[in-house]
Amino acid sequence: MLRTFDKYFVGLFFKKLLILSLIFFSLIFILTIFEEITFFSDTQSSFYIPFLVAALDVPSALLEIFPFIILISTQLFFLEIIKKKENELIKINQLDNFYLIKILTLSAFIFGILIISIYYPLSSKLKFIYFDFKNFYSKDGKYLKHHGENGLWIKDEIDNEIYIINGELGKTNFLENVFISKFDENFELIENISSKRVDISKNSWIIEKPYLFKNNLQIKLENDIIILSHFNINKINSTFRNLNSFNIFQLIDAKKESEFLGYSSQDIDLHLLKIGAIPIYFSIMVVISSMIMLNIKKNKPYIFHVLLGITLSVVIYYINNIFNIFGLTNKIPIYLSVFFPIIFLSVVSIIGLVRINEE
Repeated sequence: MLRTFDKYFVGLFFKKLLILSLIFFSLIFILTIFEEITFFSDTQSSFYIPFLVAALDVPSALLEIFPFIILISTQLFFLEIIKKKENELIKINQLDNFYLIKILTLSAFIFGILIISIYYPLSSKLKFIYFDFKNFYSKDGKYLKHHGENGLWIKDEIDNEIYIINGELGKTNFLENVFISKFDENFELIENISSKRVDISKNSWIIEKPYLFKNNLQIKLENDIIILSHFNINKINSTFRNLNSFNIFQLIDAKKESEFLGYSSQDIDLHLLKIGAIPIYFSIMVVISSMIMLNIKKNKPYIFHVLLGITLSVVIYYINNIFNIFGLTNKIPIYLSVFFPIIFLSVVSIIGLVRINEE
């Protein structure tokens, strides 16, 4: 059962976390809005669309820096209780520094679980809507529309001609059972093209021995024809790899589909592991931040503590990125690329906890 001062410390921690999250949300929104205004400046969209699109993108970006928000929030928490001498409550109740760290670590762990179960599904859905908006308002008017039970659907535009393409994406660089409808800029049908197989390894698509349907006539060609496209196999695959727009269940389905088609699922494995490790990561950030605040001389200015936390956040961020790249390039196992930084930080945290508890 939580005691009164337990509730106070937990409430103060989440208050700092909320305030800092709103500050970073605003900063990310401001930085994003300029990019979106530039993107939509040449479109016939309403004036509010860039602001709406920026707001849809921010939650996903915020998720990436939550560990560092946790770290700095913990620093601000300690700065306040030290300034108000509220840490004396711990000594009065015959408790040690480890007790306070335990309370904050548990709070961060629970917060991490809430992020996985509530925040991440919401942010992934908003990210999906974000991509829909960006694709719809794309400057060149082309976008990948749908990939589902009826196969792959693509809208493309080349030289004022609009292509609506439907086909089945196989294990190779070929699109199978393809049907292409070609329209002019007024969306008047020019012709239909049908082929059993189309080589989409490059932007110059090779349509093998197609049937042409034009002016109520059907013509079978004995030679292959070539059409230009803004899409190729790599771009099509990468379009479905915007993993921040997938919820956990969609990620699992995408992993199964990739394995069935013979594609690598390492990026999905890495993403799932990073999501699953969020509560542990948050907890470690709390411990590291507590070490900084409880081991540094109290006469240091407040800005020193905050700058130290930001510097440490940047270092940890780049270490994680380096190991993620090692994992994706098969330099090290994918699981190790996620858990090695966590193990290393955990060891550092344990050493720091021993020192703190001795004080």
